[in-house]
Amino acid sequence: MPTYLAPDGTRLAYRVHGSGDGDRLPLVCVPGGPADCSYLGDLGGLSEHRQLIIMDTRGAGRSAAPEDPASYRCDRLVDDVEALRDHLGLPRMDLLGHSGGANIATQYAARYPQSLRKLALIGPGTRAVGIAVPARTRRELARSRRNEPWFPPAFAALEAITEGTGTDWEAISPFFYGRWDAAAQQHHAADRPGNEEAVAGFAAEGAFDPDTTRGRLARHEAPVLLLTGEFDLNSPPGPVAEFAALFPDATLVVQPGAGHYPWLDDPEQFVATTDAFLG
Repeated sequence: MPTYLAPDGTRLAYRVHGSGDGDRLPLVCVPGGPADCSYLGDLGGLSEHRQLIIMDTRGAGRSAAPEDPASYRCDRLVDDVEALRDHLGLPRMDLLGHSGGANIATQYAARYPQSLRKLALIGPGTRAVGIAVPARTRRELARSRRNEPWFPPAFAALEAITEGTGTDWEAISPFFYGRWDAAAQQHHAADRPGNEEAVAGFAAEGAFDPDTTRGRLARHEAPVLLLTGEFDLNSPPGPVAEFAALFPDATLVVQPGAGHYPWLDDPEQFVATTDAFLG
């Protein structure tokens, strides 16, 4: 696996999928978690159209843990993305962020707009721009799946979590997939953050400055895709639409029947949408 050095000397790793078209920029991808980037796979076959450069954030996957745990903070991870762009020799790049990684990508867009050609935010986390997802929104979205065989125990666990009386996050896992089949269960088992220190440090005090970020995004010139699943409990369509409204040139797509991992639920639809946007 290729590596590069972060500004503080931490050695970071990234995976390369596909060879892409020589006339098209590679797509740099920031995973959520913080987790091993392998859960992204080749994004449902997107690597057949674009070379994917998928980074392991510090302390996750094959990237080294930093000497300073404070550097796990989301705003500080932005400079790791910039170091990767410089390492790849790209004057400008296309950038994709998924879930929590979208918070990193969003802050990157606010800080380094001149380095971006296009930005894709998939099932995006919204903390970087201060958009909260109300518990009632999650419950209403969850109820739309009441006919699923796994619904009763999963919804009971969700209600307990939103009311602050439960912590059974494992029980609500089916809500994050369009189909809770064997492939989804296998994916879920592999998509788990392995560095609790990184998880705790990601949103530490000072990690987000929503007012400043929003102000900069209002002047952001690069086109932005915000794609979320119809059933995405992490990034429901309503809050993601609110997120899209912060950009001057944003395309909002709600993928039918998809959850938090739309490239798994309908790879063909996800690839067609994302590739068409990247152009």
